[in-house]
Amino acid sequence: MKKKILVVDDEVGIRLLLEDLLGTGNNEVLTAQNGKEALDLLATHTIDLLIIDYKLPIIDGIAVVQQLDKENQPIPTIIMSGLVENILEETSVLPNVKEVLSKPFDILELNTLVKNLLK
Repeated sequence: MKKKILVVDDEVGIRLLLEDLLGTGNNEVLTAQNGKEALDLLATHTIDLLIIDYKLPIIDGIAVVQQLDKENQPIPTIIMSGLVENILEETSVLPNVKEVLSKPFDILELNTLVKNLLK
């Protein structure tokens, strides 16, 4: 059974990189460029892992995560941000957030993290 990973980032380069990196083996990677697209995909697909940028156009990444929490959708989530230290307090209260990754991130570290969260 393929695992579905949703990657949400407004930078096309990061979406393509993560699609290439994570779209191997048993993973299917869906991508969105903003929070609204992410919520639309989350409404129509069963997602096993969410990797989302903190700062997004239209609807912020943190707002997407809070919405999933409100709807009791326990999707393990990795939040990416250029300013990790500024968001740790805000993200620590969200049960679905398993990791906050600093941008630019280490590809090997991310790959290991994803494998562990999808087990």
